[in-house]
Amino acid sequence: MYRDQLKRARLFEEEALKKYGKDHKPVFHLTPLTGWMNDPNGFSYYDGKYHLFYQYNPYDVHWDRMHWGHACTEDFVNWEYLPAALAPDQDYDAFGVFSGSALEKDGKHVLMYTSVQETKLPHGMKAVRQDQCIAIGNGRDYQKSIKNPVITGDMLPKDCSREDFRDPKIWEEDGVFYCAVGNRHEDGSGQILLFVSEDLENWSMKSVLDRCENRYGKMWECPDFFHLGEKHVLIVSPQDMTAEGLEFHNGNGTVMFTGTFDKETGKFHEETAHAVDYGLDFYAPQTVETPDGRRVMTAWLKSWDGLVHIQDTKWNGMMILPRELELKQGRVVQNPVRELEQYRRERVSYENIRLGGTAGQAEGSELEGIKGRTADLTLDIEEGEYDSFEIRLAQNERFYSSIRYDRKDSVLTFDRTYSGLCRDYPSVRSMAVRDRKGKIRIRILLDLYSVEIFVNDGEQAMTSMITTDASADRITFRAEGPVQVSVEKYDIVL
Repeated sequence: MYRDQLKRARLFEEEALKKYGKDHKPVFHLTPLTGWMNDPNGFSYYDGKYHLFYQYNPYDVHWDRMHWGHACTEDFVNWEYLPAALAPDQDYDAFGVFSGSALEKDGKHVLMYTSVQETKLPHGMKAVRQDQCIAIGNGRDYQKSIKNPVITGDMLPKDCSREDFRDPKIWEEDGVFYCAVGNRHEDGSGQILLFVSEDLENWSMKSVLDRCENRYGKMWECPDFFHLGEKHVLIVSPQDMTAEGLEFHNGNGTVMFTGTFDKETGKFHEETAHAVDYGLDFYAPQTVETPDGRRVMTAWLKSWDGLVHIQDTKWNGMMILPRELELKQGRVVQNPVRELEQYRRERVSYENIRLGGTAGQAEGSELEGIKGRTADLTLDIEEGEYDSFEIRLAQNERFYSSIRYDRKDSVLTFDRTYSGLCRDYPSVRSMAVRDRKGKIRIRILLDLYSVEIFVNDGEQAMTSMITTDASADRITFRAEGPVQVSVEKYDIVL
């Protein structure tokens, strides 16, 4: 019944690539070959390349019947499309192949994903069931195991949901395979379950790695768990969060915990918690360890609470530019992968220039050579008595998006209200940054339809989509009060 689903998807991709190519796509952010993209899946290193799969509907620009799309890269910046890797073509995954992860084992590429099916309960009612499955391949073609599903709801305690049981993250350590899976407890809150195996096919539940107990949202999706510096890090994407100051926002969010892991008991002990990203469009982050020992993270550059779509395009969704994670003074910092520097062109810089007018009056300025829609832009704002500093991006006579730093409150705000949106999507997000008496470093990655902001060398990040026509390429600066600024800008050219 389902056997031709993958072949059909691949043929559709071939025709779409011939027909549409890469028209109107971002320059250095991965988008789907065609159709819809959400969560990153299977971010891994295999056979000399980094592979990234993603939740995927090739046939339309909205979510439906999830496949796994596939791309690879050697440098995290320039991506090559590969044929769709997985399709919902078995009885046990007929309702979709949901998110998961990957690793290399004995020269093979092993994918682990959530299978979704509808089943009939003894009293006749239908219910959704989620289990975990594997597929093994060569970096292009994958065969699902005859033992699927390898982790089932039958292994769970009675207080664990069978319907919300998804997004396995697998890794190998000291010859043992581990798998962390998102789940919903019977009290409605999220938890992460830990499973172990010696052969990837026979699994047993070891522990509840961590539980939300309704502290951070509800269901915890898309877990990632890894060692970084002297700590362990747990990343989750909670649903149904409620706002807490400027740290966490309402709806679907992300949380990064640092702490310690007791391998004997399988328990993670939280020490710190903060948002992974403070922007409007960021969800489901996933990491990979590079051969040179770096921990690199990607994520879906969109939000379920504001499904912004670029009009008249045959694709919907993109990934962030991957980021390097480091632990510094107990906090995880994130910065764009260093490989991006290979694609920088046409450096323009200004040292210690003075902008702005009298306090309480904003004056706008443009700097020669500082413009464009694919840029790597860094601003160093010096200490001073100014009230605020603002950068307007993707600007024309009518539209712009704003990054504003208010010195008194030490708050950075991104605002796309006037970017050309024609729907009432969330458009403003603020974050409190470390107070350095008005001194702040802001790095901005601007692509056609996205703005990624990194503050104070990666202490915090803020990611959002914009839909402004690509012809809007002015960048202007405004300040309330005199301010001294250094600016460095590069074009990004692939």
